Amino acid sequence: MTGIVPSDSALRRARIARNLTLEEAADELNDITGGATDASLLSAWESGRKRTGAKNRRGLCTLYAKRSEVLFAHQDGQRSASVLEATGTDVVVRLLTRYADLVEAMVNVAADATEQLVVTGSRSREKAYLGAIESTVAQNPDLVHYRILYGPPRHPQLTEHLVRLLELRDPSERRNGVKTLHVGLVQPDAAMERFFVASERAAVVPLPSFHGAEGFDCGVLLSQEAAVGLLQHGREACASARPVETIEAVRALPVRHGGALWQGEA
Repeated sequence: MTGIVPSDSALRRARIARNLTLEEAADELNDITGGATDASLLSAWESGRKRTGAKNRRGLCTLYAKRSEVLFAHQDGQRSASVLEATGTDVVVRLLTRYADLVEAMVNVAADATEQLVVTGSRSREKAYLGAIESTVAQNPDLVHYRILYGPPRHPQLTEHLVRLLELRDPSERRNGVKTLHVGLVQPDAAMERFFVASERAAVVPLPSFHGAEGFDCGVLLSQEAAVGLLQHGREACASARPVETIEAVRALPVRHGGALWQGEA
């Protein structure tokens, strides 16, 4: 194997998509192969530090229902396959062709989150969607919520939503050693604005409208496998963003009015 060892791999993503710990995946693999793989060895395979043998490759392909060339590309010196390359269109659960369907799907993703919820974008003002996020944060004290802004809020409704989040959850409070609310601001010139909502179960990515440059009125509902990748995307973006974690800091943000009525930004 040549090149830089990847921090992620299709093999690891396949396990996380099945919601298996390393120990659980090793046990299931051993049931298939009759071997004695442990969590440490499976982790080494996932990271590319060690190469998987033929018998265990067959077993892992059976366990995850994936092709060998997808699961072990990182071990074989090939470019690591993206989720879409690895699964084709399987990660697309549903095309959301109407605005009402898009909002409903986004509300459902937010409402169903129990462990992690990542929301990106600076244009949100859909009342039902923002309300679902607030209810989830209020009802799940251990849920970790990441909100990544790309530039200041576009609408006062988003500013008030951020204030309500901070009233519900003090970012300095630590549970289980992890902050449970992270609000970060990415400056517009640092990265292109992006919109999605992702939980540990599913994700929605709004798509640009055919009817105007400012609108987002359709989108795609994505499976757990894609959602896992977007959660990581959001955590990394938040880690590099400027923290905005007090009510005073939120109130100090300018509101960028203008543009057409938003339909569907996350």
